[in-house]
Order: sequence, then C-alpha cells, then structure tokens
Amino acid sequence: MKQKRGTTRRRAKIKIRQKLSGTAERPRLTVYRSLNHMYAQIVDDASGATIAAASTRSGELKEEAAKLSGVEKGKKVGELIAKKAGEKNVKTVVFDRNGYRYHGKIKAVAEAAREGGLQF
Repeated sequence: MKQKRGTTRRRAKIKIRQKLSGTAERPRLTVYRSLNHMYAQIVDDASGATIAAASTRSGELKEEAAKLSGVEKGKKVGELIAKKAGEKNVKTVVFDRNGYRYHGKIKAVAEAAREGGLQF
C-alpha cells in the first residue's frame, strides 16, 4: 500500500519531539524548509515562547535570498539565527531537525549556527 505524501516526515517529527524539548537554559532550535524558503526559530518549550526567529522572508535576508541557492539560503539563515541568539544571550540549544534528514539545507543551517557561536 502506498503511503500518503509527507507521512514519513511527520512520523519522524513526532518521534524526535518525544525525545527532546527546549528549556529556558537550553532552548530548542527548530528548522523548517519549504520549496522556496528556510525558517529557523529558537523556542523555549517550558513557557511556549519564541526567543528568536530568522527566515529567508525576514527583512534582513529578503532581497539577498532571492539570488541564492538552497544551501546558501540555509547558511544565511543559520548565521542570522546565531546572531539573534547571541543578542538574547542564548549560547546552547537543542537542535530539532523537524523530521528532515540532516543533510543539504538543514545541515547548512546547523553548521552556520555553530560557526556563529551556538553550541549543540
């Protein structure tokens, strides 16, 4: 029987979220990708608050992102989220790949965030 589109990622996402959650000391860095854009958020699950967010649709990257490839967009989003986290005094996070394989755009976000000063 053929699976419906997206069920594999949804199942992986649920399993990942059962194992990790963000706290005030170590919030969760979650990544989402659509066909054209990348999104990253740092979330404190205990209070349900978003500490910092960055995307290719945000004002800082909007013009530049239109000219970049997918992996390059991921690098820019990773750099921006690390910068915003530094401004909020967040140094360590838990990385939530959101059911995506750790490769390509997702890996680019993670590596750029590490280079920007985040530890996970």
